[in-house]
Amino acid sequence: MQFFSTRDQSRRVTSSEAIVQGLSDEGGLFVPESFPQVDAKAICDLEYPAMAAAVLKEYLTDYDPAFLAEAAAKTYGDAFGGKAGYLAPVEGDTWALELWHGPTCAFKDYALQLMPKLLVEAKRNLNHTEKTLILVATSGDTGKAALDGYHDIPGVEIAVFYPTGGTSEIQRLQMATQEGANVAVYAVRGNFDDAQTGVKRVFADKAIAAQLAQRNIHLSSANSINWGRLVPQIVYYFAAYAQLVKAGKISFGQEADFCVPTGNFGDILAGYYAKRMGLPVGRLVCASNKNNVLTDFLRTGTYTAKRTFYKTSSPSMDILVSSNLERLLYHVTGSDAEVASLMSRLNQEGSYTVRPETLAAIQETFACGYAEEDQVAQEIRTRWEKDGYLCDTHTAVAFHVAREQKRKGVPMVVLSTASPFKFPRSVLAALGQAAPENDFEAMQSLEQSTGRTAPASLACLRQKAERFDAVIDPAEIAGVALSYQE
Repeated sequence: MQFFSTRDQSRRVTSSEAIVQGLSDEGGLFVPESFPQVDAKAICDLEYPAMAAAVLKEYLTDYDPAFLAEAAAKTYGDAFGGKAGYLAPVEGDTWALELWHGPTCAFKDYALQLMPKLLVEAKRNLNHTEKTLILVATSGDTGKAALDGYHDIPGVEIAVFYPTGGTSEIQRLQMATQEGANVAVYAVRGNFDDAQTGVKRVFADKAIAAQLAQRNIHLSSANSINWGRLVPQIVYYFAAYAQLVKAGKISFGQEADFCVPTGNFGDILAGYYAKRMGLPVGRLVCASNKNNVLTDFLRTGTYTAKRTFYKTSSPSMDILVSSNLERLLYHVTGSDAEVASLMSRLNQEGSYTVRPETLAAIQETFACGYAEEDQVAQEIRTRWEKDGYLCDTHTAVAFHVAREQKRKGVPMVVLSTASPFKFPRSVLAALGQAAPENDFEAMQSLEQSTGRTAPASLACLRQKAERFDAVIDPAEIAGVALSYQE
């Protein structure tokens, strides 16, 4: 399997090269040359680690299948407490795919617990001995998941950049207290898009790359712009569908719809890959918060990033430039020149409009909706009072949109992307409870009012010392990158 850039099909690489490099030289994202057609029924009969290995080997064809099987077995075992890809009933034929049972209590663990193993093996496959410097822009969950996955990995340094004031206090502390000799964390003045743009500019700067190369350092990414982040996320769509079949809710071949709270479009794009591989995915419903740039695009065909930015109770979705949409545009149009033109327009003018036939093709699979802040709070309260189901703010966005987009007789799987205890003040307030200013006191209050127990990895943050408190401007991200030595 070869991979090429969304903006230049002539730039072809192996999966190892795609994972090591992250972004293509001209700024495009790597996509597979084809969608492997699989025996989806056979894959659905496997346990999660074997299921992951079966999906990974279809794309990572220059990796030893035995390595992939071992890596998947080590990743999706004890760290997920036996709940990798766990599907929970909510009401009727609506389900929650709980993706937060990993070590950092967010769905990013599925990729970022495996991705370090893939990177180390990719370097081995390519006989690369240089130091890898990973730069990560995060709106909340990716940062901690990447830090947890890469800390103390030999030959790797990682620097994470998050918007100051743009995460929950629990998310911030998860990053600021991270252990490891090879990790660094910076708050960036501005919003997530400012941090992400700063990181992308470093990747696009050939002078920076040349200076680092002289020190035997190579840049890479752990954001979902890296194919190594995206491919493990395909697996849990198979896992959810398999559980619906095993529970007798559908027969194999019947469709299931998925509603995904998304900002950067990676998590929902993984469902598109699963569908193109042969899994009977029906509609993929894109759920946005008040920063509803994706909803507007999926309805009108016009993407406008120059708009008011809102800080919401679902900060991981507070994004105006959704990087992975570029991959979908390539798959639908089949034209690198067209995608390059659209991305150039977005960079220069802040917006673009796709052709009517492109929008129509996208709308065949993708539906959409968004939730205002009061609707998010109401959804949390309704799910708890009606169904006894406790969810976080991001999942509540998806539940709200899922109800609007539900098709009669078709199961709806809502991707639950984070533990409610990562956002205790927002969840408590939604439940009509007084929310203490301190997140840990709020966490305890949420435990007491619901009878649920906060994950140990979150509760213990209170005792950890903060290691990182630097605040920088987006323009200073380049200087951080250049500060590293061999």
